[in-house]
Amino acid sequence: LRAYLGEEKSRLHRLDRFYKKVQALHQDPEASVDNPLLAFSLIKRLHSDWPNVIYSEEATENSQALHDGFKEVEQELPGDEDLAGAAQALMRLQDVYALSVKGMAKGIFQRAGGGRSPLYSPGRRISLSADDCFHVGKVAYDKGDHYHSISWLEEAVSLFRLSYGSWNPEDRSSLEDALDHLAFSYFMAGNISHALSLSKEFLRYDPSNQRVVRNVAKYEKLLEMGKVVSPQPLQRPNSTHLQSRDAYEELCQRPRAQPPLEQLPLLSCSYETNGSPYLLLQPAKKEMVQVQPYVALYHDFINDAEAETIKGLAGPWLQRSVVASGEKQQKVEYRISKSAWLKDTAHPVVQALEQRISAVTGLDLRPPYAEYLQVVNYGLGGHYEPHFDHATSRKSPLYRMKSGNRIATVMIYLSAVEAGGATAFIYANFSIPVVKNAALFWWNLRRNGDGDDDTLHAGCPVLAGDKWVANKWIHEHGQEFRRPCSTDPRD
Repeated sequence: LRAYLGEEKSRLHRLDRFYKKVQALHQDPEASVDNPLLAFSLIKRLHSDWPNVIYSEEATENSQALHDGFKEVEQELPGDEDLAGAAQALMRLQDVYALSVKGMAKGIFQRAGGGRSPLYSPGRRISLSADDCFHVGKVAYDKGDHYHSISWLEEAVSLFRLSYGSWNPEDRSSLEDALDHLAFSYFMAGNISHALSLSKEFLRYDPSNQRVVRNVAKYEKLLEMGKVVSPQPLQRPNSTHLQSRDAYEELCQRPRAQPPLEQLPLLSCSYETNGSPYLLLQPAKKEMVQVQPYVALYHDFINDAEAETIKGLAGPWLQRSVVASGEKQQKVEYRISKSAWLKDTAHPVVQALEQRISAVTGLDLRPPYAEYLQVVNYGLGGHYEPHFDHATSRKSPLYRMKSGNRIATVMIYLSAVEAGGATAFIYANFSIPVVKNAALFWWNLRRNGDGDDDTLHAGCPVLAGDKWVANKWIHEHGQEFRRPCSTDPRD
C-alpha cells in the first residue's frame, strides 16, 4: 500500500508540473510581440518546447489526445529555418545596437559597457532561459561563428549552473551540452587553457565521455608543448563585407542626427501644393530633412485607415524579399523582410495614393514610368543593409522595364515601431526615425542621369515592433519635362 501511495503521489506531482508548464505556455496571450525576446521565445516555444512537453513522460496519461492535437497544427508551426532566423535576428540586434548579451538575457536592452539609458524599455520584461541562450549560441556555433557562439554559450553556461539539477520539460540542452560547445568554441578561438578548464568541468558531470577525455588530453599536450599562441580578440564576422558597417551602425544607434550648421538655414517646414489642384484644399506638410542629397519628409501623407487597407491587401501575398544580383534576383542575409506588389487597380485606396504621390512629386507615375507599389514588412530584426535604390549596372533587372533608371524614391511608413528601424543615409551621415503615416522622398539620380552616391541608405534593424513601409520607385522616362536634364554634375 505504501509503495502504491508513493507511486500515485509521484504521478500526481508529475501531472502538476506538466499542468504548470502547459499553463506557462499559455500565459498572457494578449502580450505584445513587439519585444524581440518575446518573439524569439514564442517561435522557439512553438517549434521545440511544445513537442518536448507533448512527448514528455508527464504527458503519458493524456498522450493520445495531445499527440493528435499536435499533429493537426504541426504543419503551421515555425520550422527550423524560422527558429534559426530568429536566433540570427537576436545576434543582429546585439551587433548593430552594441547590446550586452547578459543584459538581453535579463530582458534589458542596454549597450555593452552601460553608462547610457536602455535603447528600449518594454512594459513587461522578458528574460531568456538557459536553453534559449544555448540555442542562439548553437546557431552561431553551427555556422563557425565563434564570436557570437562564445558570448551566448557563456550566458547559457552561467544560467545552467544556477539551475543545475532542476527539471524543465522544454529544455533540449543541458549544462553539459553548453560546456561542450563552449569549450570547442574557445579552442577554435585559440584560447586552449579556457577550453581545457571547461572540458574538465564537463567531466565532473559526465566522467565517462571518452571524446571529451581525449579533448582534455589534446589540450594538455598543446599547452605542454608551448606552441599555443596568445589568443587574439575575436573579430566579428562580416559576411557581406560591408565597408561602411561602422558608420551604418553608429547612425542606427543615434537616429535623427543634427544636420550640419551650414545646412540649417536651408531646412524648413511648409505647406506645399506643388502647383497641383489636387493639393489645394489639403496641402502636403513638407519638412526638408537634407539638402544634399535632397530628402523631404511629408507628414500625415496617409491616414490610419489607408495604411491598414494597404497592409491588409499585401498581407496574403507577402514573400521573402529579394535583391538584384547581376541579371538575377535572389534572397540574401543583408535584406531580411517580406514584400508584396500592388497594382493601382488593386483598390481605390492604392489608386488615390498613386495620385497623391504624383501630385506631391510632380512626376509621371503612369506605366511604365513607375513600378507597382511595393509593400514591405520588417519583423523580428528585419533590416536592409546599405544599398542604392537606383541600378549601378546596365545589366540590372531594373532596365527590363525599358523606362530608364530609378530617378526617385517615395517611401511611406505604414506603421510605428517602438525602437530601431531608422532609415540611415550612410555617406550623407544622417538618419531618420520611423514616422507613422509620413512619406520620405529623395532623388536617386542627379540631373545629368548619374547616380547620386550620397543616397546610399539602409533600413536599420527593427529593435522592437513591426515595421511596414510602402515603396514607390519612379523611373527616368516620362520625367524629361518634369525634371529637366542638366550638364552640371553638381545638380
